[in-house]
Amino acid sequence: MTDPADPSIPAPPPAAAEPAWPGPGEDAVAALEARLGFPLGNRVTAMAALTHKSYVNEHRGEALLDNERLEFLGDAVIDLAVSHRLMERFPGAREGDLSKMRAAVVDEQGLAAMARDIDLGALLRLGRGEELTGGRKKASLLADAMEAVVAAVYLDGGLPGVLRLVDRFLGEAFARAAAGTLDRDYKTQLQELAQSRFKATPRYRVVGESGPDHAKLFVVELDLKGEVLGHGSGRSKKDAEQAAARPALEVLTRRCAEEVAGAAQGAEPIPMQNPLAPGPFTPALSPSGGEGDGLPEPQPEPQPEPQPEPEPASEPEPQPEPPPRKPRPAPKKPKSPAKPARPKPAAKKAKPTPPKRPRR
Repeated sequence: MTDPADPSIPAPPPAAAEPAWPGPGEDAVAALEARLGFPLGNRVTAMAALTHKSYVNEHRGEALLDNERLEFLGDAVIDLAVSHRLMERFPGAREGDLSKMRAAVVDEQGLAAMARDIDLGALLRLGRGEELTGGRKKASLLADAMEAVVAAVYLDGGLPGVLRLVDRFLGEAFARAAAGTLDRDYKTQLQELAQSRFKATPRYRVVGESGPDHAKLFVVELDLKGEVLGHGSGRSKKDAEQAAARPALEVLTRRCAEEVAGAAQGAEPIPMQNPLAPGPFTPALSPSGGEGDGLPEPQPEPQPEPQPEPEPASEPEPQPEPPPRKPRPAPKKPKSPAKPARPKPAAKKAKPTPPKRPRR
């Protein structure tokens, strides 16, 4: 029997590290695989795709990974997959049209719808704050988580696995793109059809509410001209109205198609004109009183009345030329004002001559 304290005996190797996610996480990954329809080889990456950062912040000592990095990768991968399918489905579309269709397909609403189809919100690991505010139903949170799941699928099986998801969940969006209605939701399409064909506007009424304040479920009823055409439910009134507009749009579209088909089948043929009835094609009678050859007699063409020739216009008589006008005299230059005479200088005073001296 060996002594465990003997230093010559090598120590046993350290035990393998346990996975960072708890046991219930394995059930979440298995459920995700079942809903996607194929397995995920890297279960750690799959569990990280289901983990929100609020959960990691509350479990800092467990070395968990959140789905933000996977969300970054999934955003680019889903764009690539959708672009690939659009290029195949619309070979004649221009680059600008393809960009618009891709932006309409891969938006928050479309990704959140993919997440709801597989009930992804029930598999997420969220913090307490997100749980209390209904994070499992938030469209933005579900869209981010779906992008992370797409990244996990890409890392495990490459682009073919992502294309399978795109074909499964976005096929209806591609059909709407082909019909030219991708950028219009069900409410908009229904309103346009109702106003153009039936001259009326659909009305929506909330007929039920259930659940707590942070996770209410609304039920909406839609009627057109007093006829109920659809019901829908959702976590918000807007989502419920969209859900009610979808079946109503299908009903009205089917009715319009039936009306067009019925009008085409029940159209009465145009009656042919009776050749014996009086009219422009009645056979003309011959001058002897009988029928002619069945064709109307040729009528003489009306001769145009002769128009009188216009008389030549008489030349106007020449008018005598007016006498030439006398030239006007040139205007006289105004006389310049006379310059004032300069005053004559005063006469110089004669100097007095001195008296002559008498001679001796």
